[in-house]
Amino acid sequence: MSTIDAVTDLILETFRLNGRLLAAGDALVRDLDLTSARWQVLGAAMMAAEPIPVAHIARNMGLSRQNVQRIVNELEAQGIVRLAPNPHHQRAKLVVPTDLGRARYAAVAARQAPWAGALAEGLAPEAIEAATAVLRVVRHRLEQGQGDGEP
Repeated sequence: MSTIDAVTDLILETFRLNGRLLAAGDALVRDLDLTSARWQVLGAAMMAAEPIPVAHIARNMGLSRQNVQRIVNELEAQGIVRLAPNPHHQRAKLVVPTDLGRARYAAVAARQAPWAGALAEGLAPEAIEAATAVLRVVRHRLEQGQGDGEP
């Protein structure tokens, strides 16, 4: 198999995996009134060292700012996050998890560990790390404009 065929297979498998991960994630958090998308955005806010604006969450997660803003608005309506003033930018509010948001994230984390463990069963950590490294290189190349779809 050529390198181009191998990368094409990787891309197609990544698309299929993404769909399955989103569906499984939705099922995992449905009763917590979350979706995979809300979980992802809440997780980005939780993992940030300090509150960050929507644009930073979008950039960090490789998502559109508009889509992240829509999700943040949904999370705010649920009382899971609140928007706080940003001393560095008047219009770009900071996304801050509420007590409810922290509790929901803790509940998700308690479910995610056994779920991830089941997915990893029988796989060597080195194989998982190698797969992650390849995906990271491809992502970095895309972020640098390589393979941006232009002929």
